[in-house]
Amino acid sequence: MNRIKTDLLVIGAGSGGLSVAAGAAQMGADVTLLEGGKMGGDCLNYGCIPSKALIASGKAAHAQAHASPYGIADVVPQVDYAAAKDHVHDIISQIEPHDSQARFQGLGVRVIREYGRFISQTEVQAGDHVITARRIVIATGSSPLVPPIPGLDSVPHETNETLFDLREKPDHLLIVGGGPIGMEMAQAHRRLGCKVTVIEGAKALGKDDPETAGVVLDALRGEGIEIAEDAMASEIRGTKGAIEVEAEDGRLFKGSHLLIAVGRKPNIDRLNLDAAGIETTRSGIEVDNALKSTNRRVYAIGDVAGGLQFTHVAGYHAGIVIRSALFGLPAKAGTAHIPWVTYTAPELAQIGLTEAQAREAHGDRIEIVRFPYSQNDRATAERQTTGLIKVMILRGRPVGVSIAGAQAGELINLWALAMANGLKMKHVANMVAPYPTMGELNKRVAGAYFSPRLFDNSKVKTIVGLVQRWLP
Repeated sequence: MNRIKTDLLVIGAGSGGLSVAAGAAQMGADVTLLEGGKMGGDCLNYGCIPSKALIASGKAAHAQAHASPYGIADVVPQVDYAAAKDHVHDIISQIEPHDSQARFQGLGVRVIREYGRFISQTEVQAGDHVITARRIVIATGSSPLVPPIPGLDSVPHETNETLFDLREKPDHLLIVGGGPIGMEMAQAHRRLGCKVTVIEGAKALGKDDPETAGVVLDALRGEGIEIAEDAMASEIRGTKGAIEVEAEDGRLFKGSHLLIAVGRKPNIDRLNLDAAGIETTRSGIEVDNALKSTNRRVYAIGDVAGGLQFTHVAGYHAGIVIRSALFGLPAKAGTAHIPWVTYTAPELAQIGLTEAQAREAHGDRIEIVRFPYSQNDRATAERQTTGLIKVMILRGRPVGVSIAGAQAGELINLWALAMANGLKMKHVANMVAPYPTMGELNKRVAGAYFSPRLFDNSKVKTIVGLVQRWLP
């Protein structure tokens, strides 16, 4: 047995683990990194990157079929589904070197390609290695949740871990789950020529603001996607090419392929956490606001920590851990300033409180301002006028922003900056945005907040009148 002593042991080479390992090694720590699967984790191999690449294929096909408003003849796109998947894997291969074992070894990280399991509170076994570490970071991520729906175990189905290897274009794709993954893949496949039905047990995009989510759902239905809500799947049956999903209320959905996209489960089964005195919850490893587990030497970050499940959250957690584990400085993780985006067309972005959450938390003290895409000149020029931006404001500060529309994921960046740094609406209003850009929407919604204070205010009008009388 090969024994290793290290300053920092990172278990999992997904986005969060890689960020910790790279940062710590470059700051002089002795770092050991364990990964039994693929370097880059879910985001590179099965999630963010391949899904956005397939969405890009769908966007290209959709543009060909809907070019006439721009003076270009519509054509029926000739979709080669297998070639679209080749595009997906080409994109993955272009990014892989950044997450590769060779790169991290070049940074000074000791990389061991084995899964790790605790054998004591301070020791982890990985293959024939036993590693003792001053601090340990668990960054093992999550996997697709496959629910115990009767019949599912005997019916061929895809998850996000298998979908991007599928080479045959589905004739009719059934998607169980109407969250971000389900809706993104629904639109991508519809644009690539598949018939698509989404089967959601509650409300589609139910974690987002209903008003802005409604804008997106209307657009998806307009493209021919069937979205069945309040349709809890009770039984699944059939064979390859002929699959049926029956809902509790008796509705029956038939298709050729099935994608399960109902959520995620933390990757903790291999870790033998009991040996380390680490407690868990239903959603993952129990951590405090410093991301420490019940074993104070062990941190958990990203999806496995049971909070918001986004790649950028794992990266944010990495910074918290580096501050704490390497420098011994106090550092706490928050969620109020964390944005998220669903990359449909139109996009759906959110940060902080939704309108309903803001009203529940702050009552009448909350002010809501909206500004429509239809009043933005760049959106008009590009015929992308569907959508709106909505800001929830408490005493002059934004506490939540919901955006549905083109480039919503880019527009939310400004609000992430504002909310992370405690900026007020006046700071956004003071910004000079280049014309014509979608970014003007952010300035215009800030202007909508101040307009009634300036233009519908009798005191302001009185002051202006008095000043005008005295000016030469």
